[in-house]
Order: sequence, then structure tokens, then C-alpha cells
Amino acid sequence: MSSIGTLYTIDRQDYGKRLKAVAAYAGLALDVPSGFVLGETNKTPEYLAKFSHGKIPALETADGFKLFETQAIARYLASLAPNSLLQGSDSKEAALVDQWTAFADSELNAPGRVVFQLVNGALAPYTRPIHNAFTERVERALGTLEQHLTSHTFLVTERITLADITLASIVQRQLTYLIDAPLRAKFPNVVRHFETVANQPALLAAFGSTEYVEKAKQFTPPPKEKKEAKPAAAPAPKAEKKPKAKEVEEEEEDDLVPEEPKAKNPLDSLPKSTFNLEDWKRAYSNKETRGAGGAIEWFYENYDPAGFSVWRVDFKYNNELTQTFMSSNQIGGFFNRLEASRKYLFGSVGVLGQANDSVISGVLIGRGPDIKPVVDVAPDWESYEYKKLDISNAEDKAFFEAALAWDLEIDGKKWVDGKNFK
Repeated sequence: MSSIGTLYTIDRQDYGKRLKAVAAYAGLALDVPSGFVLGETNKTPEYLAKFSHGKIPALETADGFKLFETQAIARYLASLAPNSLLQGSDSKEAALVDQWTAFADSELNAPGRVVFQLVNGALAPYTRPIHNAFTERVERALGTLEQHLTSHTFLVTERITLADITLASIVQRQLTYLIDAPLRAKFPNVVRHFETVANQPALLAAFGSTEYVEKAKQFTPPPKEKKEAKPAAAPAPKAEKKPKAKEVEEEEEDDLVPEEPKAKNPLDSLPKSTFNLEDWKRAYSNKETRGAGGAIEWFYENYDPAGFSVWRVDFKYNNELTQTFMSSNQIGGFFNRLEASRKYLFGSVGVLGQANDSVISGVLIGRGPDIKPVVDVAPDWESYEYKKLDISNAEDKAFFEAALAWDLEIDGKKWVDGKNFK
């Protein structure tokens, strides 16, 4: 399936996750560039030439059409797949979708983001009355949703719409810092709705796993530095006050609290390997897969089993798969969430079979003797089974080559679509 365009976002941005979910449910493929650095990439002349305000998320379609603002992008993506009924089937349903989408963003998302900024010290000075006031706004919105969802599976129709994906993306985020165990007990239908939406096979990859906070996060004042008394000195001239760097990113980026510096990846400490993964990725991309001088022949000539390992990967919940294009999107979502391991991993995974009777399977080439340190950067890595392959074994070798060549067949199910992680 060809991509409809490029979505500029970062992994931890919930707005970007919402748009990935809309695209997945609509059966649309999106490119998400790796290496996007918030505060740097979106401030470059190249990015600003496309999106003058420098915001993320932003969409650039294959034909050059450009959009920013999450709701606008979501509606546009939904409109590209009218059969998905993400915007309803008539004008009244469309109006209700707009109503609940706007309500979720203005009455639940907006006050929740203020609470997030307060407890993380991004809004100073911290004041408890403001924290309480915005928390109460969140609870009021949850109460309205709870009442509605008591007699409705979804917000508008008997199937998922844009409103449901919007609400689920907001609730998932708030479950990590605000909707704690007592609130979950108070609003069970809101939680049920989120889990129903997020666990749809087509949306599993986009939503990933969810962290449920047991107690809502509270503001912790920074410790005061103790200074030794010094003899009084003549007052120095006042220096010009400089603004803090990146105090708070504006608008849709405003509460992306800077992450702590990442620890060195233990995979970098492994003994140096003679097998260059980037060279393999180029060989696979530029050569015929099979045959003399092909990519597979290159692999066998250069592979270092001491530095890398080969694995079969199988989705655990094939009975939940429906349309094959949705399963292909799920693979793409899984690969997107493996971005942090790009320099340690290659993958060739596909969908085999037909609608409502398919499996997801393929192969991975990973750094080191164990695949877990390579794949556990993806929240949904445990939705797959991993079996180490011995390519000196004829059966394992045949499976490996077929997955690379996209002609793998399992129990009569033939390869119909696939994706590579390169």
C-alpha cells in the first residue's frame, strides 16, 4: 500500500498518536520520518517553509497538500476513506461526531493539559487552587461522558467514529498522570470505552500499551539549595535577565516536558561485529532478493552470527485480524514503535492469507544474541512471539529466505502484503 503522505510528529506526542490511529482505522498508510527533534527540526528554514508556524503534528500529502492543526488533519484523513464511516453516514451523525470531538478536546483535553503542566512545573508559580479547579473540570467532563456511555457502546453510532478515537487518545494520556484508580472506579464506562477502542486490532499498534497511574501525580517543589553564609560584598550591577531556553513550547507542543538524557544502550557495548547492518539494508534495497549476486547471497557472505542473530516473529492474536490491509497497517505501527532500535534491527514481516483468515509472520535480524533488548523499545513487543532461527538448518533457512523474498507461505496461506524495517 502506497503512502498518502508524511506526518511530522514525535513518538511521545499524543496528538500524533491520534492521527496515526485515524489513518490506521481508515486503512491509510503514512510515512513518519525518524530523527525529528522537537524544537530543532520544526524550527529549520525547510520546515518553516512548509508550515510557517512551526507546529507539530503537520501533514504533507504526496501531491504537496499541507495541513497543520490536529482536528483539521484528522477530518481530512477520515474523509479519504468514506467507507470507514469515521465521520458518520449522514449530516446528523457528522454533526454529532463534531460535537463529541470538540467536547473531548475542549472540556477534557484542555483542562487536563493545564493540570499536566502544573504538576510538572511547566506553569509557575504552582498554585493548588488552580490545580483543583482544572481537575474538577476534568471530572465534570468525565461525568458527562460516563452518563452518555452508560447506554452507548460508542459516542455516536454502533461503530467507531473520529469522536471515539479522539476521546480514546485523550483518556489514554490522562490515565498516565490524572485518571487514577479512584477516578477509574468512579467512571467505569469511560475506561471501558477507551479499552474497547484501543484494543481494536486495527488500532493496537497506534495506541500501544497504556500505563495506568494508581495515584494522580502531584506537584513536587524542587529542593532548595543550602548555601553557606558569605561576607557581604558590594552589590554588582544587575545583569540583563535572559529568558529560559525552551521554557514552554507553544500551542500543541506546550506540555511536552523535556525527557531526561537517555542512558547508553547496552547493545552499544557488545563486541564489534564484522557484519555492517547498514550495508545489509542497502544490499537488500538495491539488489534482487534471490539469485546470483542477490541480497540473500550477500547476506550469507557477510553475516556474523557472533554479533547478530536471526529470529522468526509471529503475531500472537491472529484470530483477531480482519482485513489484510489493516493487518499490514498494524505491522507498520509496530515498526514505527521500534524506531529507537533502528540501528540495531532489520525486519521483513508480512500478512499471509485473506480477510478474516490471515496471520502476521516474518523475520528479524537483530544485534546481539537475544532479540528482547532490541524489540522491547516497542510497547506492544509482547504481542509477538520470537523464535531464534538457525540458518544452517534447511527448514529455518527456507523460512528466512522466503520471508526476505516475500513469497513465504504458512499452512496454505500465501503472502499478500508486507513491510520492511530498514
